[in-house]
Amino acid sequence: MAQSLWQRSSAPGVAYAYIENNEIGAGAHGEVLIGSGEQVTADTPFPLGSISKSFTALAIMQQVEAGQLRLDDAISTYLPAFATGPGETITLRQLLSHTSGYSTLQGNENRLSRDMGDDVLQRQVEQIASWQPANPPGQSWAYSNANYLILGAVIETVTGRSYAEYIETEILDPLGMSRSFVADGSTRPEMVAAHLPWFGGRWALSGRETDRLNAPAGGVIASARDVARYLDMMMNQQDDLISAEHKALMMRPASEVALFYGLGWYVDTTNQMVSHTGLIPGIETLAIMQPAERRAAVVLVNASGGLGFGETVDLRYAVALRGVGMDYSPGGGVWGRKILTLTFWLLPFLFVSGVVIAWLKRSGLRAKTGLSGLFSLWFPFAISLALAWVCLALLPSLFGVSIATLARYQPDWTIGLWASAASGLLWAVLRLGVYHTAGQAAEERSR
Repeated sequence: MAQSLWQRSSAPGVAYAYIENNEIGAGAHGEVLIGSGEQVTADTPFPLGSISKSFTALAIMQQVEAGQLRLDDAISTYLPAFATGPGETITLRQLLSHTSGYSTLQGNENRLSRDMGDDVLQRQVEQIASWQPANPPGQSWAYSNANYLILGAVIETVTGRSYAEYIETEILDPLGMSRSFVADGSTRPEMVAAHLPWFGGRWALSGRETDRLNAPAGGVIASARDVARYLDMMMNQQDDLISAEHKALMMRPASEVALFYGLGWYVDTTNQMVSHTGLIPGIETLAIMQPAERRAAVVLVNASGGLGFGETVDLRYAVALRGVGMDYSPGGGVWGRKILTLTFWLLPFLFVSGVVIAWLKRSGLRAKTGLSGLFSLWFPFAISLALAWVCLALLPSLFGVSIATLARYQPDWTIGLWASAASGLLWAVLRLGVYHTAGQAAEERSR
C-alpha cells in the first residue's frame, strides 16, 4: 500500500526510519530533486518543520535541570522586553504547551524578513512582546509558532549562545546526529530540495537556504536515521541529555487545557502514542513514538501536500504506523477536496466567459428596467464581493494564515483563489458598467 500511496502523492522522494527491538531500520525512495536522478537515502538531511519544537522543548528542560530556568516563571523574568508588555505573565510552561494565548494566525504572520543578521530572533521576539495575546494566558489551547520563537530567544539569553550553536552542541552532537544541523540562514546543498504542489504536479524550489528566524519553531534539519536516534533517546527511560523524569513530563498532557499536547509533543493517551508533524513550504514530516513499547518511526517527504491532488498525509501515516506495527486506513473525503480545488481552478474561466457574453449581449443589459432589472445587476455584484471575501480572507483563515502566507505553501490553489475573486468582480463590474454608461449616454443624447 505504501508504494501506491507514494506514487499517488506525486512526492519526488521519501525517507523513513523506525525503531524496533532497540534497533534502527531505515530506507528511502525517490529523488532529492525531481528529475535529477540523485537518490534520497535514509541519511539525506530534510528540514523537520515543527518536529523541531521538541528540540527546543528539550533544550528548555536542559536549562531547567541546570537551574537556569523554572517552568512556571513568567517569561518577563528572562526577557526584559516582556516586562511591561501584554504578555508579561505568560509562563515558560504555557509557551511549551501552546496555552500562552497567542493564536495560530499570530504565529504565522507579522514576521521580520528572512536572514536579517545574527540578532534577528531577538528582534522578532521584541516585536512579539508588543502583541496582545488573542486569548488570556492559560485559558485555551492554540498552536502558535510565536510560542517557540520566544522559547528560542530564552535559550539564547540564558546560555549566551545562538540557538543553532546550542542545539547542535548540546543535543545533535551528543546523540551522534552527524547528518543533522540547525538553520542559520546559510544555503545547505546537502539537504533535499523542497517541492510545492503545482496544478496536479510538482514545482521544485531551486534554493536550499535555511531560515534562521524560524529555527526554534521549525528549523532543525536532520536525516531519518538521525531522527530515529533522537526518538530512541526520548524513549529509553534513562538519565542522559535530560532526566527520565523530565522526558516523561514532556510526553504527557501538560494541563487540563492541553489534554492532547505535552511539552513539545502531541499526546494521544488513548493509543499511548506521542507524535509531531512538520510542515514548511515544500516539505512535510511526521514522527511518532510508543514509549511503553519503545517503538517509533519517522517519515520525511520532500513535498507539500496539495488539496485533493498530491496529498502526502496518507503516505506519511501509512509508512509511520507500519513502522510501529500498526495498520492504517486512508482517510476519506478526497473527492470533496478535489472538487473544491477544481472549483477554484475553473471559476475564473467561467467568469471570463461571462465577461465575453456580457459584452456580446450588452444591448440586453442596457434594456433592463425596473426593480427586477436593478436586482439582476446588483445582486451578482454583491455575490462577487462575498466570493472575494471567501477567497481572500475566509478560506486562508481556516488554515490559520493570510492569503500571502498560504501562497508559500499552496501556490496553485492560491492562484485559483485570487483569479476567482478578481474575475468574479470583473464580470459583475462590467455588467454594471455597461448598463450605467448606456444610461448616461442616453441622457446626454436627450439634452
